[in-house]
Amino acid sequence: MPVAWRLVKSVHAATAFSGEGAARTGGRWNSRGQHVVYASETRALALLETLVHLDFPVSFHYVFIRIEFPDALLTRLETKALPGDWQADPPSGSTRKIGDAWLRANRSAVLAVPSAVVPAETNYLFNPHHPDFAQIQLAAPEPFSLDSRLRQR
Repeated sequence: MPVAWRLVKSVHAATAFSGEGAARTGGRWNSRGQHVVYASETRALALLETLVHLDFPVSFHYVFIRIEFPDALLTRLETKALPGDWQADPPSGSTRKIGDAWLRANRSAVLAVPSAVVPAETNYLFNPHHPDFAQIQLAAPEPFSLDSRLRQR
């Protein structure tokens, strides 16, 4: 069973899988109004993906949440199938169109995409409204405190 990790502020742990945050702001793979949950294949990648969006110094607490899901729920998007601007910062509309189309098609509960931060690694998008989302197993949140050297960047 594949494993993913989600890093969130501890105050948001109870709602970390609603997709509300991504729907409110939009992201690389979703437009505003589209509910999706972002996670990463490793804790380290989840941390990097979070750090690139933070203003420093960081003064709040985080939790990691382990996610397990059956392979059958997964669709994989390969880097070679992506448009040339998929890593653009800020994110381009082309990647949002891809993610929005995946959400609308509702063919899978999980979409694997390459990380724009570390392209050889994988991020996972979870569709909280997909009927198979109930098969996804969430572990209890694990407290995580940023190393003091990272809090000051």
